[in-house]
Amino acid sequence: MNSFKRILIYALPYKGYALLNVGFNVLYALFSALAFVSFIPMLKVLFGETDAAAIKPVYSGLGNLNSFVQDWLNYEVSTRSANNPEQTLILVIVLILVLFFLKNLSNYLALFFISFFRNGLLKDLRNTLYSKILSLPIAYFTEQRKGDLMARMSADVYEIQTSFLSILVLLIREPLTIIFTLIIMFSFSVQLTLFVLLFIPVAGFIISLIGKNLKKQSSLVQQEQADMLSLIDETVNGQKVIKNFNAGTLFKKRFSETTQSFFHLSNHLMHRQNLASPISEFLGIGVIGVLLWFGGSMVLLDGALSGTSFIVYMGLAYNILTPAKGISKATYSIRKGNAAAERLLEILDTPEQIEDAPNAQELQSFDRQIEFKDILFSFGEKPVIQDLNLKIPKGAMVALVGQSGSGKTTLANLVNRFYDVDAGEITIDDIPITQLQKQSLYAHIGMVTQESILFNASVADNLRVGKADASLEEMIDAAKIANALEFIEKLPEGFETPIGEGGSKLSGGQKQRLSIARAVLKNPDILILDEATSALDTASEKLVQEALEKLMQERTSIVIAHRLSTVQKADTIVVLHEGKIVEQGTHQELIALNKRYTQLVQLQQL
Repeated sequence: MNSFKRILIYALPYKGYALLNVGFNVLYALFSALAFVSFIPMLKVLFGETDAAAIKPVYSGLGNLNSFVQDWLNYEVSTRSANNPEQTLILVIVLILVLFFLKNLSNYLALFFISFFRNGLLKDLRNTLYSKILSLPIAYFTEQRKGDLMARMSADVYEIQTSFLSILVLLIREPLTIIFTLIIMFSFSVQLTLFVLLFIPVAGFIISLIGKNLKKQSSLVQQEQADMLSLIDETVNGQKVIKNFNAGTLFKKRFSETTQSFFHLSNHLMHRQNLASPISEFLGIGVIGVLLWFGGSMVLLDGALSGTSFIVYMGLAYNILTPAKGISKATYSIRKGNAAAERLLEILDTPEQIEDAPNAQELQSFDRQIEFKDILFSFGEKPVIQDLNLKIPKGAMVALVGQSGSGKTTLANLVNRFYDVDAGEITIDDIPITQLQKQSLYAHIGMVTQESILFNASVADNLRVGKADASLEEMIDAAKIANALEFIEKLPEGFETPIGEGGSKLSGGQKQRLSIARAVLKNPDILILDEATSALDTASEKLVQEALEKLMQERTSIVIAHRLSTVQKADTIVVLHEGKIVEQGTHQELIALNKRYTQLVQLQQL
């Protein structure tokens, strides 16, 4: 339960609603017990058991409240029944209806206030998880599946929400209902009530045996659900490949195996969970049967209990069964909630490997240069960048070229501080980027990648990712620079046109030009272009290249390219091989060297 207790902190802002829920649950439990007691005067009137010589009781304190209420009801009913039995019966029925109304009203108000508690907890927990996901390093997402994260954000959070209601049921309403009912039952017969008390621990022990492995089973079900969501995500995103390779049968088989496993695990979990209620009810009915024999003997043989009192007593005994079943169900729900809490805490406890230094400073402006000093960086045990030294003056265009896997994109990611170097340091204006506030660093860097990363929103909403408060005039100007205004104006709703998930309603060239317009709006000092034209056809590439040249004007640009023809105008071309700089210079200087860069150029001209 430690995991579940840690989640309780998210409930603190809503503790007022929880207290109101507790208060109305107390009233519910009280009225639930009194509702059965109110049947006594009605039964006495029906069976002619009223006592004409009844004496008016005197209130003597809370300790004798139950006896006082019963004696007062007996006095009022006996006095009135002697004169007008029919009217007395109507009054008693009204009393019963009022008590049951108050009971159900209390129940509704308890649920009314708990809804704010549960949904508030749900909102804050999801917001915290989302903020955590935004703050996690890029490396985390290369190791985690989207489906698993989605399952934790949805199903697991909902399980937590449900479990919190179960806690209040387990700790407040049902136990109080049992306690109030037992107090009244003791006032009827101590012997019978002690016998009933033997049932509760026995039933609890049996139910605990059933739920022993529930937490483990629940974790397996939740993991299987995550696998299923991951597969659905892969299927939706990989439709072109699945269709082209006729892989539908393969994916159907994989999905069928996943759903079959989920089917078996869910059945096992639900069977175990559903077993508690019938077992607790059967045990309760067993006790009721014995009570009928034992209590019936007290009524028929020695007259220790009146028939009317015994009927009401049996109702009270049965009234314990419903909260007992509620407690057993709540126990299962809390076990499931604890398993869900552990999965959520795995995300919340993930260390933020890239954090601001204690005295990190804000990068106000970029004035001189970016410098890489003796950089070493590895994925696992394999070095990706090693012994790298490079200076990029402000306003320069530096191109990174080399074979795939030579470290070009990794070097750009290090500038963004998506990863921290293993050794050496990267500085901006002689300040190590580890000493800069991450948000201020990101504010000075813009990116256009090979894969246009767009969102399922309108054109305007995607552009405002670059500048949240951008006006329509600013967006139009940015679209002009990016050669994107013409196609945007032809869209059905212009800038307000939804572009689909990942920009699916746009062509590759349109998506890339929209990405460039977004970078234009941001107006960064440092621009990183990672294979920004490699996936485009010739016509689209020309338009995008023109847009990029406009974007790079008066900016410090780091350009990663496979097509060497696009970087010949670069101030410096850096040739990487196995994470090391092997050549560096202008296009003409490197051609004159007639080494690796020349070989790369000749290979592309074949």
